[in-house]
Amino acid sequence: MNTKKWTLVGLGLTMAIALGGCNSISQREYDAAIDENTELRARISTLQGDVRDSDGNASSYQEQNELLRSENARLANELSDAQAQREQANRTGFEDVNGVDVSRRGGNGEVVVNIAGDVLFNSGSAELRNDAKRSLDQIAGVIKSTYGGNEVRIEGYTDSDKLVKTKKKWGTNENLSSARALAVESYLVSKGVSNMRVYSAAFGPAKPKGTKKESRRVEIVILGS
Repeated sequence: MNTKKWTLVGLGLTMAIALGGCNSISQREYDAAIDENTELRARISTLQGDVRDSDGNASSYQEQNELLRSENARLANELSDAQAQREQANRTGFEDVNGVDVSRRGGNGEVVVNIAGDVLFNSGSAELRNDAKRSLDQIAGVIKSTYGGNEVRIEGYTDSDKLVKTKKKWGTNENLSSARALAVESYLVSKGVSNMRVYSAAFGPAKPKGTKKESRRVEIVILGS
């Protein structure tokens, strides 16, 4: 835009010099030159206005763009903070325990720590595996530090297969799930969890999950306060 403006100005000045330095042109040529000069001056004036408007619009656009960037940055920070607060509020303390799945159940604030039965026990056994005790140690620590005032229910589950090799020992799946839940309860109490606030319950195959492997489990339920 500026190039056009100064080109037209140059044309106008050239014509003015030519007219002032030459006396041999006819009146008609002189009048035509004046008309063209007048037209050029009008076009220059219009272009100058366009340039001023363009500069002003560019400045306004830049200011608005800076404001939008600033607002977007502020909103992004607020969203990030809100997400961090939400994640912190949803943390249970059991997320870093190895070999467990953590979820919330119901509307009363129950926290469910799901441990696969195959992780805790050998097949047909209610004796805790040594490697499972490390996870239970961590769970006991979280219960004592975060849920000391909550009741804790240890729920034992099995799959729906009938007992064969261990039928003489356990009789039913319910008995096996009861022995496993009690084994977890006893271990947590031995690690300092209050025995006044923890108890066990046996469900056998009553609440199956998607697969038999998933159904064999112990759930440590932190009841709402």
